[in-house]
Amino acid sequence: MSTLIDVRSLSKTFGDLRAVDDLTLQVAEGEIYGLVGPDGAGKTTTMRLLCAALRPTGGEIRIGSYSMDKQPEKGREQIGYMPQRFSFYEELTILENIRFFAEVRGISAQEWRPRSMEILKFVGLTEFGQRRVGRLSGGMKQKVGLAVALVHRPKIMLLDEPTTGVDPVTRQDFWQLIIRLVAEEGVAVLVSTPYMDEASRCNRLGFMLNGRLLVEGTPDALTSRLEGQVVALHGKPLSLLRKVAEADKGVEDVQMFGDRLHLRVRQGKTDKVIKRLKQCIPAEGGKIYQLNPVTPELEDVFIALMEP
Repeated sequence: MSTLIDVRSLSKTFGDLRAVDDLTLQVAEGEIYGLVGPDGAGKTTTMRLLCAALRPTGGEIRIGSYSMDKQPEKGREQIGYMPQRFSFYEELTILENIRFFAEVRGISAQEWRPRSMEILKFVGLTEFGQRRVGRLSGGMKQKVGLAVALVHRPKIMLLDEPTTGVDPVTRQDFWQLIIRLVAEEGVAVLVSTPYMDEASRCNRLGFMLNGRLLVEGTPDALTSRLEGQVVALHGKPLSLLRKVAEADKGVEDVQMFGDRLHLRVRQGKTDKVIKRLKQCIPAEGGKIYQLNPVTPELEDVFIALMEP
C-alpha cells in the first residue's frame, strides 16, 4: 500500500504556544488512522495544516506525491476535508450546496450532476436532494458534509470530529459509510474523535497531548500496554469502594466505568491489591460483587497517558 499522508517533524506555533510539536505520522491508502486526545491537544490544528489552511512553522507535509510547501493546490485536489463545523448555505437545497462546492473546485456540470446522484445514494439522501439544508437534522447535515467532501473523488479524507453532537445511531451510520468508503475506494482516512468506541474502529491510533504524538499503534497494541494492570471493582456503596481503593498503595488510579470502577494497579501488584481489597472493603462495611483483572479498554490507556 502506498503512503498518501506523510508528515515529518511538523510544528506550528502561535506566539509562545506550540500547538503542534515535532509531529511525524504516515497514513496509507485503505487505512483509517485516528487522532485521539483532549481538547487543545493539537488535532484540529494538525488537520488545518494538512489541508494548507495554515502554514507550518517547520517540518514537511506530503499529500500523495505532492509537497504541500511547493504544490499546495495539487495537494488540496487529493483531499476531502470535513471540519468540525461545516459551513453550508442553509437556504439552498442539498443539491444546490453540492453544486456550489463542486463548481468552486472547477468541476463541470457534466461531471458533478451524475457524481451528485452517486454520492447522495451512497450517503442515503437520494430522496432529500431538493430539501433545504436549514431544514435538516444534525445527522443529515453530517451526511451532506461528507457528500460535499466526496464530490471531487478525493484520495484522502480529513475528518475533524465528524460525529460530535449527533446521536449514537447516527454516529453508527456515519462510521458504516466511512468503512464502506475505505473498502470500496481505498481512500486514506485521518479522523479525530473524542469517542473511544469510534477510536476502536480505526486501523491505527495516535494519542496527542500538548501538540505532541505520545504513542501510536493498533487499538490492540495500545491496550496491551496495560495488560494485567486493570482491575474491575463492582459493589456497594460505590463511594466507600472508591475511597478504599484510592487508599491502597498498589493502586495508581481509580476511574468510573458505568456502574463499576476500573483500578489501574502497579505492575506486578495485581494479586496483592485484590487480596487487600477483599479484606479491607468488607471490614469497612462494603460489599463486593466483582473484583478481578479485566482486559484494558482504550479509555484506560488514554487516561494513563494523560497523567504527568
